[in-house]
Amino acid sequence: MPPLTTRAVLEAVAAIGTVCSLGFYFLSVLSAASFLRYARNWRSQVPPLESQLPPVSILKPLKGLDPEAWESFCSHCEQDYPQFQLIFGVSDAADPAVDVVGKLQAKYPALAIELIVCERILGTNIKVSNLAQMLPAARHELLLVNDSDIRVPPDYLRQVVAPLADASVGLVTSLYRGIAGPTLGSRLEALGISTDFVPGVLSARFLEKGLRFGLGSTLAFRRRDLEAIGGFEALLDYLADDYELGRRIAAAGKRVELSASIVSTFLPAYSMREFFRHQVRWSRTIRAARRWGYAGLVFTFGLPWACATLLAAQGAVWAWILLALTFFARLAVAFTAAALVLGDPQFFHDLVLLPLRDLIAPIVWAASFMGSRIHWRGDVFELKDGRLIAVK
Repeated sequence: MPPLTTRAVLEAVAAIGTVCSLGFYFLSVLSAASFLRYARNWRSQVPPLESQLPPVSILKPLKGLDPEAWESFCSHCEQDYPQFQLIFGVSDAADPAVDVVGKLQAKYPALAIELIVCERILGTNIKVSNLAQMLPAARHELLLVNDSDIRVPPDYLRQVVAPLADASVGLVTSLYRGIAGPTLGSRLEALGISTDFVPGVLSARFLEKGLRFGLGSTLAFRRRDLEAIGGFEALLDYLADDYELGRRIAAAGKRVELSASIVSTFLPAYSMREFFRHQVRWSRTIRAARRWGYAGLVFTFGLPWACATLLAAQGAVWAWILLALTFFARLAVAFTAAALVLGDPQFFHDLVLLPLRDLIAPIVWAASFMGSRIHWRGDVFELKDGRLIAVK
């Protein structure tokens, strides 16, 4: 047998990477189909009577104003739900979000809307520090936390609260679509959410027979389940507080469910530099939370692997066929997740950017291992074992 050449080794490695990615693409479509059946079953159920819907306290920590913040806040006030309370929290009384909350209180005088100025800093994660100080104002057993940039449909609370009628469910979370700003960086970010992040979440749900984490777009849970894991205080120094909350509730023996409700997040007009920095921060967050799962992402970069195979095989016919097969499989994943699961209104407009997004993805993945420093909300931190350490 002739000795293997460097080109032959590279060709074999790239081909194996491509085949592994095809397996992931198949899994992604299968897991999306599973979620669609699940969501359809939930939506087809007879809605509970008004008297059966428990009151909810919604906690929204704020810092500054996200794009279209007013409309997103209003969407929480216009819920088809009998009784709920909205609690906003800021760490600075001069935060521009304070005036917007005041206008919200004026527009919806019949709603219980409160603003809490959280003067203490309890840990490095200011969002969780604020939540701990907002919690005493919550009047109800059922709590819901979501990020400041989230916009929700009118039946959001009904859909999110419904699974909690089952005592074995400890937390409900939601998938989300990204609504891009006008810049290329913002459009690439939104495309990544729809065609990379969401398939990853659904695949984890399918493989693990349920979720073991939460998403910041929606975290609905009982107060007693929060207390059982040590309250918000137990999460004060974690960057991925949403992930950690879900992980701890799951570890306590409760199920984490995905809501049938899909929400939206409105993205800033990222420059390409801001986009790359945000992607690296997000990647380092996931790496810290799911170390082995994140390492396995190297086998999901189908198009880059297929292009590498084509180069290593020097344009062989079989490599062209493998590239074509990978391309259409990637389109199937993107379409299923973005169009069918999320109903992403921008997907078809930005589909042409998918190859660029996929070629950037392994660069971000590699960059995430080159250090542990992150930039978050204007501050700089070191990330160690999932915890934030402020850089002075």
